[in-house]
Amino acid sequence: MQGSAYGASLAGGAFDAESFLKQPQTILRCLSWLFSIVVFATITGEGYINNATKGESHCMFNSSDGACSFAVGLGILAFLGCVAFLILDAYFPQISNAKDRKYIVIGDLVFTGAWTLLWFICFCILSNQWGKTTDSIRGDSARAVITFSFFSILTWAALFYLAYGRYRQGVTDFNQEYSDPAHDSSSAYPPSSYPSSGPTGYQQSPFSNTQEQPGEYQPPSY
Repeated sequence: MQGSAYGASLAGGAFDAESFLKQPQTILRCLSWLFSIVVFATITGEGYINNATKGESHCMFNSSDGACSFAVGLGILAFLGCVAFLILDAYFPQISNAKDRKYIVIGDLVFTGAWTLLWFICFCILSNQWGKTTDSIRGDSARAVITFSFFSILTWAALFYLAYGRYRQGVTDFNQEYSDPAHDSSSAYPPSSYPSSGPTGYQQSPFSNTQEQPGEYQPPSY
């Protein structure tokens, strides 16, 4: 690799905070991080309604505690994932090993793809449960959770697209820069000029051995 690997320059340069903050990937991670906070913080703070008759609280989404728990858990894990990958993005240009970079990009690809799907599932569940809710409660918090769940689908899908682009860029760079010498016509030694490893035929020696007749003397020629 001559200039870059998996979407970042080779190791050795100083960390540029301004360029890092302006990267689309950094902006999308920060937005995803913010949206996840809104989702789990809203449900944790206002998502459970106290039941006066039973003396216990229930989820505002059709009293489905599973829907609230799923959204809270998904939001917390998304929050932690964004923090972890932000740190890896900042440290990524300092990694000199291309294999380590590849593993990070693959991990990012898998994580963002999984969370795009999970946020879509979360959005569908919350929308469905909210449509079935019959309790007379304030719907501002519930609508905010559903809205930011939808926004999370968009940001995580964009992160998945960027991670896929980095993965394809790394593979493309590798394939373009590596060529098998056996099929490389620009090599200094083309395949046809390689010396054979074994004898291909018998060549007569330049000094032929002449059989002398016994008893006959031949004087040398000067």
